Amino acid sequence: MSETPRSPQGEQQHREPQHTNRLAHETSPYLLQHAHNPVDWYPWGEEALQKARQEDKPILLSVGYSACHWCHVMERESFENPAIAALMNQHFVSIKVDREERPDIDNIYMQAVQAMTQQGGWPMTVFLTPDGRPFYGGTYFPPDDRHHGQYVMPGFRRVLLSLAQLYAQEREKIEEQADELAQFLRQREGMPLRRRENATQGLPQLDLLVVASQALANDFDAQHGGFGGAPKFPHSMALEFLLRVYLHRSKQELSLGQLPGNLTELGMVESSLEHMAKGGMYDQLGGGFHRYSVDAEWLVPHFEKMLYDNALLSCAYLAAYLVTGKPFYRRIVEETLDYVAREMVSPEGGFYSTQDADSEGVEGKFFLWQPAEVEALLNAPDAAIFMRYYDISARGNFEGKNILHINVEVEQLAKELTLSVPEVEQIVKSGREQLFKARELRVKPGRDEKILTSWNGLMLRSFAEAARHLGRGDYLEIAINNANFLLRSLRQDGRLLRTYKDGRARLKGYLEDYAFLADGLLALYQACFDPRWFAEARTLMDQAIALFADEQNGGFFDTGSDHEELVTRPKDIMDNATPSGNSVAADVLLRLAALSGEDAYRERAEAYLQSLADVMVQHPQFFGQALGALDFSLTMAREIALLGSPEAADTQALLNVVNTRYLPNSVLACARPDDKEAIRAVPLLAERTMQEGKATAYVCQNFACQAPVTTAEALRQLL
Repeated sequence: MSETPRSPQGEQQHREPQHTNRLAHETSPYLLQHAHNPVDWYPWGEEALQKARQEDKPILLSVGYSACHWCHVMERESFENPAIAALMNQHFVSIKVDREERPDIDNIYMQAVQAMTQQGGWPMTVFLTPDGRPFYGGTYFPPDDRHHGQYVMPGFRRVLLSLAQLYAQEREKIEEQADELAQFLRQREGMPLRRRENATQGLPQLDLLVVASQALANDFDAQHGGFGGAPKFPHSMALEFLLRVYLHRSKQELSLGQLPGNLTELGMVESSLEHMAKGGMYDQLGGGFHRYSVDAEWLVPHFEKMLYDNALLSCAYLAAYLVTGKPFYRRIVEETLDYVAREMVSPEGGFYSTQDADSEGVEGKFFLWQPAEVEALLNAPDAAIFMRYYDISARGNFEGKNILHINVEVEQLAKELTLSVPEVEQIVKSGREQLFKARELRVKPGRDEKILTSWNGLMLRSFAEAARHLGRGDYLEIAINNANFLLRSLRQDGRLLRTYKDGRARLKGYLEDYAFLADGLLALYQACFDPRWFAEARTLMDQAIALFADEQNGGFFDTGSDHEELVTRPKDIMDNATPSGNSVAADVLLRLAALSGEDAYRERAEAYLQSLADVMVQHPQFFGQALGALDFSLTMAREIALLGSPEAADTQALLNVVNTRYLPNSVLACARPDDKEAIRAVPLLAERTMQEGKATAYVCQNFACQAPVTTAEALRQLL
């Protein structure tokens, strides 16, 4: 682990703080960043809520996260301002929440803010009645009124005074607004999931997927890849879904016609992945992806690096590599996971959450370059080639400095310079290494070192799948260490917990914690075939059904039946920056059904997916993960069972046939025929035998099994 100094938010930690509030006792780095504000902050909990009730004060709820640039801006401008803090302390009970620790609170009140303002984001600022009902909200507020053309952005100072006066003098208006919003939130909670009659009725089941790919094609940026305009997000789950549709189309399993504008599913995926990886959104020196691009060209990123983005994107690039065999995609997978292994793994084996956008108080400073810096590191001819390749100029491409992005293809540059392609590649590779070493001496962005179970589950899956498909034993070791840590340190009395930092695990886990970890454990089982990981995944999902299932309306609630009572019980069905717990739960249940033979898992997942099918295919940007699960349910799993020693050459030959292919709608199990524990744990392996003493593969689909095979070529034909 690098010992290069980091830049925590707020330089005041180097001098004696003037103020300390209750957040000093928290573990969340985001909450600790506010521990020395003059605001009398409370964490979310009974102490704050009781104070609001006893003193009949409205609650000021501020929600953000440690890598959020505008959260830091609002802190500097308002929360560190003694006069504004005095207004907050006088008129409100102020509660600070880390959205990454409390997605339930974030989800509930973000819905309210979006209903009130038609937009959302962080920092999120919501005003609540003492019993938790929202009545006013927004996102970032400047300290004083700010003019943007004809629009006036209300200042936080004025908002505080106006709402305090309104609460004191016109309480009935507050109560009326709060009642309306509470009713809106409760209606969303109780909304039944039922399939509606519409234009997709009557289509062959698999052609539902084409309806979704056509909707994605209508929003596709044919020039730069990706979907929509600025700001542009990676939509990794939608890209993986398009690869699934491509596979169906390549096997002539679809009856609907081609996409508009001569687009293809594979073409959209490749264009998007190539533009992202060549743009400034990708860290060209250190690997890994920034959060999103503020422009449509993928040049200028929002510089924070989130664990979940790198988990989801590495999976998307791995899938593209398996489909196309192009080494470029494999390189991006490995560089991304190598970045995580280098920068984001705790000594215990957990994955840290984020790296900040800012260092030394400046957004993106760590990642920016000027020509003189490059020329000081590389010899003159190489520096000129390197700067041409990565678009480094005196004018700059971002606030007078330069974000590295690939500006020209190697082949074209080699032709311009009358050099060979390998010569140019070596110059670029050597230059990257030199600049990376120099960059390591800079002050690094702050790192949020809390460990979240759900995000760890996503990254566990990435390392496990890369280990399996790329033959990387080091990735498998990281995955096993992570799984051991999570199951050892983030469970208490059998109950999964949400967050871990400084030796403390706390907060009851949400649906996404259970589902994402189970998903990662299933991937780990298929990478190493230790039956423990399958058994743990199954236990987690059985617990998830008991804790979170909505038996009346279908699907799952986000919070458990043992959770504190909030103004409503949230149920997230949409895939956004991360997949929804419901989407991953449905996918995991389908895989468990295939491996265990338990139809109850499949029936629960299919009921949920069918109820939302029409909505999903018409709005695929918000259901990428769910559409993948829908594809799995419509296609029926291909069940692959191998009998043989996993280390033996003949078993490895069979595994290689499976693991070098993109088979998203398949499950894989393997065990030695004498390993009774493994066979008992994974029912798919039961009653299978080796043929003629050789490693043997069994392939079943659609309730029918093919004859067992013992050679790689025969298995290749089956697949």
